Amino acid sequence: MDHYLLEVVRRQKAGEPVGIYSVCSAHELVLAAAMEQALADGTPVLIEATSNQVNQFGGYTGMRPADFRRLVNEVADRVGLPKERLILGGDHLGPNPWQSEPADQAMAKAEAMVQEYAEAGFSKIHLDASMYLGDDPGERTRRLDPRVIAERSARLCRAAEAGYQSWRAAHPGAVAPVYVIGSEVPIPGGAQEPDEGLEVTDPEDLRETIALHEQGFASAGLSEAFERVVGVVVQPGVEFGDASIHAYDRAQARSLTAALSEFNGVVFEGHSTDYQTRQALKELVEDGVAILKVGPGLTFAMREALFALSYMEEELLGHKAPTLSRLRDVLEETMIADPSDWKKYYHGSEEAQRLARKYSLSDRSRYYWGRPPVRSAFDRLVENLRHTSIPLGLLSQFLPGAYNRVRSGQITSDPLELVKAQVKASLGDYAYAVTP
Repeated sequence: MDHYLLEVVRRQKAGEPVGIYSVCSAHELVLAAAMEQALADGTPVLIEATSNQVNQFGGYTGMRPADFRRLVNEVADRVGLPKERLILGGDHLGPNPWQSEPADQAMAKAEAMVQEYAEAGFSKIHLDASMYLGDDPGERTRRLDPRVIAERSARLCRAAEAGYQSWRAAHPGAVAPVYVIGSEVPIPGGAQEPDEGLEVTDPEDLRETIALHEQGFASAGLSEAFERVVGVVVQPGVEFGDASIHAYDRAQARSLTAALSEFNGVVFEGHSTDYQTRQALKELVEDGVAILKVGPGLTFAMREALFALSYMEEELLGHKAPTLSRLRDVLEETMIADPSDWKKYYHGSEEAQRLARKYSLSDRSRYYWGRPPVRSAFDRLVENLRHTSIPLGLLSQFLPGAYNRVRSGQITSDPLELVKAQVKASLGDYAYAVTP
């Protein structure tokens, strides 16, 4: 049985503007919303974890690949999504978490991580060896030698193939993994400045990336695996910062997208597509960017809904102040107490940083929802609102989109349903874009 992404590539090459969006989040509400969207659309859902988020040492989520798979499967069971509709991917899989270490040491850890992802059944693997490692020679303001990137990517692929063999031994008939190569994007986690280094990928760089990876895979005896390279990460001219969005301009990307016709087996993968308009997302898919990555835009939508619910809670229970969740205040206090996940991303005056902590499009607050104080405030908010009735007037004031869906009977006014509805409003743009 072929991997679904191979079908996407075949249809794209036949002239059909079809694609798939990739949900890059570990938050259960976002995952549930994505699965419910897929159920409604009758499509597969692609969910990805990054090397910083999930690895053999736990990453910042505390999860190894098998743990992340269990989490996703548990959410799928609750939602009722058949497992065959679920595709798991690994994003930026390579030595990025250990780039300060010597190359041999960092690559050994990266190979172990990639193998563990494949052993856990992740079948869409982004091989990313684009970063300088501790003892690599060269000027760090220039990109790493592309020959070194290709050779290291082949090593990572070999580890993934070994992991797949272990997974297939326990799951006969499991599809072989497909691969994405290249990395024309900021570091995992997002740009630190608006439009930082933003340039549309040069078609010559695209040709070189593909040619060198093909040679590197062949030298490593991985020519068959190279046939399963379905995508190349490029920069088509999309990015976002704290308060700015660099919109897709298909005319600016025309030389890049035209070059895709030279390659029969691959499409483009676009990162940082969050906050693009419906039409821009549609144009990206039409132009061959068939894999659309989205992450912060979804937790941003979740945060919008949770803030709206906290305002409604205050209106409804303001006379019972000790019972309030204080969600917004608790989130702020937690972020200030430990600024490690936002400090280097948010700049300017104290007031500018205060606004960014709450409303930045980069949504660094997404790293704090699992912290115990924030989680407790979240639980209190949901509990409070489940014990009171949200008037339609309040719903219209703070969540007008959800208000319309409640009025039409599509959803209830349960707080978690309202949050998922806000996330699905963003996902709907992606569903529109990837559907011919």
